[in-house]
Amino acid sequence: MAAVELYLIRHAIAAERGEAYPDDSKRPLTAEGISRMRTQAKGLKAIGVSLDVIISSPLVRTRQTAEIVANALLAKPDVLLSDALAPGGTSDAVIQELARHAKKRAVALVGHEPDLGELAARLIGAGRALEFKKGGVCRIDVGMLPPKGAGSLVYFLPPRLLRQLA
Repeated sequence: MAAVELYLIRHAIAAERGEAYPDDSKRPLTAEGISRMRTQAKGLKAIGVSLDVIISSPLVRTRQTAEIVANALLAKPDVLLSDALAPGGTSDAVIQELARHAKKRAVALVGHEPDLGELAARLIGAGRALEFKKGGVCRIDVGMLPPKGAGSLVYFLPPRLLRQLA
């Protein structure tokens, strides 16, 4: 049976917290964040990434990031929202969400730090969280959904390298 490709993606550069966005969930990507993420998504396309579905945190900045990635790929995957990926969501909740997509072969999760780094560590059996830069992507191959046992870290790409790949 072929491995399932899981892509963990941190949202791109978003507007700062503050008076303009008293509700953190409504902070959008900045113009720079959108521009860089479009280029980074082209980098994913350039290395042959194809997704069956993208599951995103419901917050504005992650939804925008997920849409940019979906639009850059040849086969436009559906973007679904899941509270499991919202800030403070648990790895257990994300794994339960993944169980709903057991027939998929390539799934992207778009979320926030530090939750994403903790999820990555759990998925590969690492002792400490991976640290995602904004727009960073890691691919972890697992045997099945939901994952059981440690997966394999295939790559962990910082945003700058993704832009170079484009």
